[in-house]
Amino acid sequence: MRVAIVENTEVTHLGQIGVALAEAGALIDVWRPWEDSRLPGGIGRYAGLVVLGGEQSALDDHSHPYLPDLAALMRASADQGAPVLGVCLGGQLMARAFGAANRLGEAHEFGWHRVTPTDAGRADPLLAGLDAGFPVFQWHSDTFNLPEGAVHLAGNDAVANQAFRIGRAAYATQFHFEASRAVVQAWNRDFPEAVEARQPGWLADFAQIAAEHAAQADATGLAIARAWTRLL
Repeated sequence: MRVAIVENTEVTHLGQIGVALAEAGALIDVWRPWEDSRLPGGIGRYAGLVVLGGEQSALDDHSHPYLPDLAALMRASADQGAPVLGVCLGGQLMARAFGAANRLGEAHEFGWHRVTPTDAGRADPLLAGLDAGFPVFQWHSDTFNLPEGAVHLAGNDAVANQAFRIGRAAYATQFHFEASRAVVQAWNRDFPEAVEARQPGWLADFAQIAAEHAAQADATGLAIARAWTRLL
């Protein structure tokens, strides 16, 4: 099976999603529209579509003019019943695709934070079997409203809408479940000024913070990635 991966920024890590896809023997085609504006065509040739995060907002059409077409692609794929996964910016684009508002600058989270599945989330294939509250990595300033007809899957005190499903198998997560400890370490290395601006002292305290949260977050992230991969 072949999966389309859409990256939205130059430095992107598949993390636990990549692990799960490799375990399943999936072939991946990587698309980088931030670089050349090209998007997957003929989505029917793919078993699924993954849209990853980026530093832009889901409404930054002026600087990333491909965003409306990407949102339309996500909507078309979901309407066909294909498994679609939007992570962080990708989740915000999923909300946009189905007519829900993106709320910019209203939801600042950084680091490992606990997320709680709703009753519907605990019964959903993506999150079934996870702890009642699990740690997962966050790095965002924006949030979204739930689209009409979406199933609310998870939230926390800071951000009510952390995950939703719409249709058979189109999923959006605000949180970075793909971000294993190795991915976070790479972000620390590549973007030290950005992470310190988000949370002063993060780099100095990282070993202690990671020791407390990373192992459980890594296991949870891989469980979510495997659950989505099983839908392909």
